[in-house]
Amino acid sequence: MAPDDGDDPVLAQYEAYPYPARDPRDEAKRLITGSPSHLAEVNHYLFAGRRDFALPFRALVAGGGTGDAAIMLAQQLTDEAGPGPAAGEVVYLDISMAAREIAEARAAARGLTNIRFLTGSLLDLAALGLGRFDYVDCCGVLHHLADPAAGLVSLAAALAAGGGLGVMVYGALGRTGVYPLQRALRELGAGLPLAQRVDLARRLIGDLPATNWFRRNPFLGDHKRSDAELVDLLLHARDRAYRVTELVALLAAADLAPVSFLEPLRYDPASYLGDPKLLARLDGLAWTGRAAVAEALAGNMKTHVVYAAPRGSAAGRVAQPDGPEAVPLFSEDDGPAMAEAIGHSLSLTANFDGVKRRLALPRLAPAMLARIDGRASLGEIHRALQARDSALDWAAFKAQFDQLYRALNGLNRLLLRYPSAPG
Repeated sequence: MAPDDGDDPVLAQYEAYPYPARDPRDEAKRLITGSPSHLAEVNHYLFAGRRDFALPFRALVAGGGTGDAAIMLAQQLTDEAGPGPAAGEVVYLDISMAAREIAEARAAARGLTNIRFLTGSLLDLAALGLGRFDYVDCCGVLHHLADPAAGLVSLAAALAAGGGLGVMVYGALGRTGVYPLQRALRELGAGLPLAQRVDLARRLIGDLPATNWFRRNPFLGDHKRSDAELVDLLLHARDRAYRVTELVALLAAADLAPVSFLEPLRYDPASYLGDPKLLARLDGLAWTGRAAVAEALAGNMKTHVVYAAPRGSAAGRVAQPDGPEAVPLFSEDDGPAMAEAIGHSLSLTANFDGVKRRLALPRLAPAMLARIDGRASLGEIHRALQARDSALDWAAFKAQFDQLYRALNGLNRLLLRYPSAPG
């Protein structure tokens, strides 16, 4: 049972300002998607691209808020398997009834029937008796718990064999300026109701000196969208942020290991360094260590999104373009449109929140991109291109695809899946 509003300031906040601000009427216009928990991502990073979503699939959204992850997963499962029992089950869990009501209204607007809505705490999963889950989403929640480690242990215990998690927590460096301003607002707003503290915060933001680190941080803009976003950013009753090393340690304490940070290239020091001598100093460093260096260099990561799995099972989770049966797909992009945009430049410019990196693409990139539709396998794409150039053998094709894949998967834009085994 959820605690009384007066006993838990975090619950009181989310009852007054459900987060994020959402209008169920907008479901008629668009499906909100993102990371973690996009179904194609879940398959790619946790199931090596081989999960058949026509088979029973259970997902838990722990701390579901106003419903973004639950709605996305439920809709994509329905799209994948069709309506009815085959569309798997998404269990939504949150402490806030106000947030749950918005999420339920959004599901109703879409006609989704594969979400089970519950009010409660993720710390009480064992007592709730919900069984095990193939996938657990915990986005923007752990950093608001009094004991994040206990929360992650609870989530890990709810995983079915072979399952994994998608987690988002705040990043410390990209939130530079947030916590001093939070402290100032606690002093200035002491004793005031939350609604009056919202007005106070907006006045303070408009009156900050030019030297203030919050004002100087160009990556913080959530507070401009709605009062709910402002409360979550600057008036939250409880929040903390993590460095990469701290997040890896938090996972390890729950006997979990990171599988991949998103986007992978954002966590590669080579995205920020051009000096070969500096890069050579990173040779032999574990990939999580390299990710920590990248975070320190970039300075702009205000969140960390990571897919994780029980230690000992994390290796081999990410899909690889190992053979002609692999099917490349985009989570959001349109292949032909991207092919046209690339044109003769054979390059793509990545923008990591102000850090731009030019990615060279292979000669056949436009022709490959134009044929990536989520259905054609690498073998089929190769044969289509070989019909135009008989000298294009598999090895030459694969070398060019691998270059394309490294660039676009590094941006989390190109994923892989494998066809389901017959029967």
